[in-house]
Amino acid sequence: MSQPFCSLPAHSQLRAVPGDKGLPLIGHTLSFMSDPIGLMRKRYDQYGPVSWTSVFGLKMVQLLGPDANQFVMLNRGDLFSNHQGWDYFIGRFFHRGIMLLDFEEHRWHRKIMQQAFNRDVLKGYLERMGPHITSGIAPWKDIADFHVLNAVKQLTLDLATDVFMGYELGPEADDINRAFVDTVRAGTAIVRTRVPGLRWSKGLKGRKLLEAFFRKEIAAKRQSRDSDLFSVLCHAETEDGEQFSDDDVVNHMIFLMMAAHDTSTITLSTLFYYLAKNPQWQERLREESQALGKTCLDYEDLPRLEGIGMAMKEALRLCAPVPSLPRKTVKDVEYEGFFIPRGSFINVVPYFTHYMEEYWPVPEKFDPERFSEARREDKVHPYAWVPFGGGAHKCIGLHFAEMQVKAILHQVLLNFRWSVPQDYEMPVDTTSLPVPGDGLPVKLERI
Repeated sequence: MSQPFCSLPAHSQLRAVPGDKGLPLIGHTLSFMSDPIGLMRKRYDQYGPVSWTSVFGLKMVQLLGPDANQFVMLNRGDLFSNHQGWDYFIGRFFHRGIMLLDFEEHRWHRKIMQQAFNRDVLKGYLERMGPHITSGIAPWKDIADFHVLNAVKQLTLDLATDVFMGYELGPEADDINRAFVDTVRAGTAIVRTRVPGLRWSKGLKGRKLLEAFFRKEIAAKRQSRDSDLFSVLCHAETEDGEQFSDDDVVNHMIFLMMAAHDTSTITLSTLFYYLAKNPQWQERLREESQALGKTCLDYEDLPRLEGIGMAMKEALRLCAPVPSLPRKTVKDVEYEGFFIPRGSFINVVPYFTHYMEEYWPVPEKFDPERFSEARREDKVHPYAWVPFGGGAHKCIGLHFAEMQVKAILHQVLLNFRWSVPQDYEMPVDTTSLPVPGDGLPVKLERI
């Protein structure tokens, strides 16, 4: 039975947001974690693009579809706080990362950080990546029971530490990787207090380890003039000479290192799966890479990999690495004739938008040609395809992500052919960021 989200102000001409709280105590949390697309489809069909429910102990308004994405992400009038939305979920673990800042402070931090992602710096990152990708994928041929998730996650972490920090991890690599996994998974903990062995407690322990790891390196990075991201952040400054504090640098490094390897890992895992299920596309992309006649990409080669570009966009549609984006209203909000009061948690869901048949024909089908110039289905609405968000908070590392995915997949295609059984369907674990639930076992063959 539908219940109103809140009482309306006196004499208001607006409508109350409809919805329901779901099960006692847990609300719709389990469905939100196990089948977010199915849950959002059900609520969209039942209530339309605006409804409320209870998840993770919160009453939260779901704003669904491209129009809602545009309204929230553009955030005209500064109606929504990123910080207050994300803080409940990941604030303890990714404290003051760029995604968790608001308004003028966010703009100031982003202006400084942009220096670490301009064209010349990206070209330097790509030059560093090429040889490391070559050496990183070479041992794959000797892995008998090859699981994509583990192998790709290790590779992207190694690349991130080299490109972003300027050196390879030593014996601490496994602990650092585990810390990143634990801090990400802690955000969707159902028990949100320190209980040993559970997600929240593991996340806090991971955050402490990461802080200590980055903080011990700051003095050396302040003195160096290296080209890695860590050094760039230590030296970047505004026209007025303002710089990041040590705390700023640590907070940004933890967030960017997570984003740089987690999101790329998800995208590459999705690509591996769909290219295994669609071998004609795998061969098409392999021929494209072979036509370049080189192992390591130069920056100018990136636009020439049009097929990989389309396949990557389709993978991002089918599995948005950040499936939902929470916000909190800092003013009373009117949307589509509904009243949402100040202090409300709201959520937009790119994962669901990307599967809306209203915008994407046969949305479950892997069809990279959707993004070809002849079709451009993503242009049906400017916010129908939003894997990198939008507006002022659009992912600052989106060009790095595209570059990294292309560079890795290019070399993998040149060296390997992979497949899965015809009846295999990859389970997706959506209890945190969406990853292959079984690690994605594939048959990997050296070319």
